[in-house]
Amino acid sequence: MSRGMVQQKVSDHGLLSAASRGDGTAFRELFERHKAYLWSIALRTTGDRDDAEDALQDALLSIFRTAGNFRCDSSVLVWMHRVVVNSCFDRLRRRRTHATNPLPEFDNDLPDDTPIDFTEHVDLRLSIGRALDVLPPGQRAAIIAVDIQGLSIDETAARLGIAPGTVKSRCARGRLKLAGVLGHLRDPD
Repeated sequence: MSRGMVQQKVSDHGLLSAASRGDGTAFRELFERHKAYLWSIALRTTGDRDDAEDALQDALLSIFRTAGNFRCDSSVLVWMHRVVVNSCFDRLRRRRTHATNPLPEFDNDLPDDTPIDFTEHVDLRLSIGRALDVLPPGQRAAIIAVDIQGLSIDETAARLGIAPGTVKSRCARGRLKLAGVLGHLRDPD
């Protein structure tokens, strides 16, 4: 620290504003400030390091390009969080449409007359994936955070920048839609 000088920390909004005018140093400082948090969001959302890296890179490009469009109706971190989550969902959607399932390994110890049918598992995965695509983005984000990632209502609310009651209602509505879409999977008892 230099004598007699007090170094002031520039706010996130100030850094984003400077970045929107093309200041790469300001954008770098903003990213350095929040990179650990944004990385954890990307990794937790995608569940895969490579996808998380790609999604985070896509999100940072999007943040840099659209910095001038930030409306100040939330904190910069909440806005960045939302961009990262959306980028992760885009990457997961792309991966899901291009995903292939490896052929099952057959165990030579099984008798030849033992039927092995993997179509049930594949059908179930496809049905659930399509059902999640039916949900609006807000409901899908809440369902994934609470039901798949295991976050609490309060953690999800903080991460998505919404009220806990909104998370609860989005989960309830999303589950209701999923039940309707996946109703064909119920046992016919």
